[in-house]
Amino acid sequence: MWRVGLPGTVAGTTDRSPPPPEAGLVARTDYPLYVVAASDGAEQSGCLAGFVTQCSIQPARFLVCLSLENHTFRVALEAGALSLHLLGSGQHDVASLFAELTGDTVDKFARCAWHAGATGAPVLDQCAAYLEGTVVDRVEVGDHVAFVVAPVAGAEGPAPGLFTWRDGSDLTPAHPVPSDDGPTRP
Repeated sequence: MWRVGLPGTVAGTTDRSPPPPEAGLVARTDYPLYVVAASDGAEQSGCLAGFVTQCSIQPARFLVCLSLENHTFRVALEAGALSLHLLGSGQHDVASLFAELTGDTVDKFARCAWHAGATGAPVLDQCAAYLEGTVVDRVEVGDHVAFVVAPVAGAEGPAPGLFTWRDGSDLTPAHPVPSDDGPTRP
């Protein structure tokens, strides 16, 4: 099994198989990590996600991919909205909270300052920027589900800089990373 580590590196395999075709590209890519949060009315949940991007300009849409293994995925299925948070470069502790603990056993929102946003989704008080929006579509994409989000509200936050994959490469996901022949990231 290949596991992509820091950008620019690829860890080897025990079976000496060649790397998958995407290994070189993925290993050299650095991108922002987001805290994605949802509320189903009964509970809040959030996780650290790397598979987040704007996917349409007009109308504005964002694509948020959540792992099938993740507690946030299960809450998001029942939620009508999600919030996306860019973290500041100095927010490793917040990234750790949302990456290394699972909502299956821990109330992450009891450990950070937040408020309900315009859509009812949790919004972190401390972040670099946030956006919340309604879920307008869901698509299965392998071991993740892609949620298409239409923006409703958002703003810049007080945290400076940008927290990226490289900044969080030491984090260990609370849920196991799927085992296959492809590169893996939290």
